[in-house]
Amino acid sequence: MATTTTDQQQQPMQALNYTNAAILAPMVRIGTLPVRLMALEYGADLVYTPEVVDKGIVGCERVVNADNGTIDYLSKGVSIFRTHPSEKSRLVFQIGSANAELALQAALTVAQDVSTIDLNCGCPKRFSIHGGMGAALMEEPEKLCGILKNLVDNCGLPVTCKIRIFPDRERTLKLVKMIEATGIKALAVHCRYRDERPREPGHWDRFKEIVDAVSIPVIANGDIREYADMARIRELSGCAGVMIARGAEANVSIFRKEGRLPLMDIVRQYMRKCLETRNHHSNTKYCVMQMFIEDTKSPYYKPLCEAKSFRAVCKVFDMEGELDAWIKKQEEHGWPTDLDSAPRKAAESKEKKEKANANVNSNLGKRKQDDLKEEAIVPATSATTATTAQVEVKQQMEEGAPALKKHAGEDGASSQPTPADTPQPEVDTEVETAPVTSTTLA
Repeated sequence: MATTTTDQQQQPMQALNYTNAAILAPMVRIGTLPVRLMALEYGADLVYTPEVVDKGIVGCERVVNADNGTIDYLSKGVSIFRTHPSEKSRLVFQIGSANAELALQAALTVAQDVSTIDLNCGCPKRFSIHGGMGAALMEEPEKLCGILKNLVDNCGLPVTCKIRIFPDRERTLKLVKMIEATGIKALAVHCRYRDERPREPGHWDRFKEIVDAVSIPVIANGDIREYADMARIRELSGCAGVMIARGAEANVSIFRKEGRLPLMDIVRQYMRKCLETRNHHSNTKYCVMQMFIEDTKSPYYKPLCEAKSFRAVCKVFDMEGELDAWIKKQEEHGWPTDLDSAPRKAAESKEKKEKANANVNSNLGKRKQDDLKEEAIVPATSATTATTAQVEVKQQMEEGAPALKKHAGEDGASSQPTPADTPQPEVDTEVETAPVTSTTLA
């Protein structure tokens, strides 16, 4: 596990400059290393990692990859977080947490490779609010501020957080003042309520009151679709920086002052960046599909949906030659070519599912054996004569005896789960990158 040394912790914290900053927002699965590097190349001043849950990063092994200089934080061979030294001075690591000590452990794990720690207090999606994280923290301001205060006092890096707004203005202002008092260096604000989604217009009119209420830099987020939108929102609100999410998801060159590049140029440059950083094909495919989400009639979209390997994605864009050249170079140096290796998480989830099914079948078999034993104890007087116990059970069922009803659900069905009802572990096949073990492409 990578930790920050005492000397590193004693160095003065250098807060990032948020004045007129154009920032890549934290986006799960989108904001992986290739997109972050491209955003910086196209003009972004700062980039956020996707949210990483505290327990996921704590205890990871830090590995420097010889082939491209990237740094992996590995858990059981799976890359939880991949970065490159070239982004460190402008990289914000976002943590998902509902526990002050775990959040601190997570921050210390990656402290040597990032510049700022951010606590996610704004994402409303299930994977984020599960366990009280994300936007759920806004409902527990004391817990939220306790996590921030622990990070500020002990992680050795500048700390920020990202929230949404409440419909109640006073409640929002009270929260942001509490957050400021923890000592964080900046506050990012998404201009929607917890239950609002991107199809609903954001509340740009709410930014100014927050800017006026605190003395720390405020970063505005929500409905930034064009480069010119950044200037408009700064003028309207007085915010220090502007954070872009979906506009960058569709075309990361939105950060260019000169205007966005054609989509196909971006796609091919992105594919090359994925080769350079050895990005796993499932994440590569997902990110490219989001670039075409507004144009599903495109001749590229259907073949992309059907692509099941990095080579198949390359084939869609006539880039197999570049893939072959990259594989040859990697093999000549004995470097990994693991773009398609199956994520170990999926294998582990499958193993858990099979074990759960085996346990269910075992329990059913035991019940059947117990039933046979009970039948053997009761002497059968004839094939057509019921035992006294059987008659009593039949009478209770006909009369609706409470002793039997208490084992039934509201609809009268048995509350005992069948194998089909038994909860099964979810299979998570999306990881940021592939394991670093070498696997030659088929």
